[in-house]
Amino acid sequence: MKAESAESNILGYSQGSPTVLRILLGTQLRRLRTEMGISREDAGYAIRASHAKISRLELGQVSFKERDVADLLTLYGVHSPAERAPLLELARQANAPGWWHKYGDLLPSWFEVYIGLEGAASVIRTYENQFMPGLLQSPAYARAVIRLAHERTPEEEIERRVKLRMTRQDRLVGDRPLKLWAVIDEAVVRRSPGGGPEVMREQIQHLLDMTARPNVTVQLMPFDRGGHAAAGGPFTILRFPERELPDVVYMEQLTSALYLDKPAESEHYMQVMDRLSIQAESPAETRRFLEKL
Repeated sequence: MKAESAESNILGYSQGSPTVLRILLGTQLRRLRTEMGISREDAGYAIRASHAKISRLELGQVSFKERDVADLLTLYGVHSPAERAPLLELARQANAPGWWHKYGDLLPSWFEVYIGLEGAASVIRTYENQFMPGLLQSPAYARAVIRLAHERTPEEEIERRVKLRMTRQDRLVGDRPLKLWAVIDEAVVRRSPGGGPEVMREQIQHLLDMTARPNVTVQLMPFDRGGHAAAGGPFTILRFPERELPDVVYMEQLTSALYLDKPAESEHYMQVMDRLSIQAESPAETRRFLEKL
């Protein structure tokens, strides 16, 4: 695909999402590099950097310097101003701060990447086995979960973290809302993060309200189903409206996160999610379970 058409496709949908712009630009640069048979080491040498930085650039995990993009395009044989200009413009726009920039003091860099991806995704499928997915948490539940990891944090900062989480949920409303499909283990609705039974009651009612939306699907994996396909733990699959962007699998850890975007990897997780959806209660059965609970 020509660079200018790639730019028009992504800018047509993802304005204001620098993360997805970085990923698109990284994808284009990776394609150009592999087509020329150039190694990451040689590409890194061209911009006075390591092969690891080339890898991070191609994954959209770091910001771009316009000079580096220009040098890489020259190395990859892209000399026409008409082809260079859209990619250089992408580099400029990809460095713009996202809406979450004002929360930068609260966010580790690895999670900033996820928020950018979440803001640009058209479909998210997720499996959780301990806590309610962040996009489905009520304010009181979110506050209790945040306190678990930040028990000595001042109340003002706790409230900012809650506000950040609630703002992320804006993606579920609007003209082109995000489609969210969540499979949650029964433990999620049985185990309280704190705050007493009223917090869980409010959370379950909030979950029922959210599943009334046409773009939100929730399925419960009951205890009596025994072992299932996601024995390895929670994960999230993000899909984007731009065909140039691969699906991304996100797995969060205590102090870092893993992002997978190779088709073979994301396809494996998609198959696991499909099996989970078959094993779990249907959306209608899930609603009945939650109402009784």
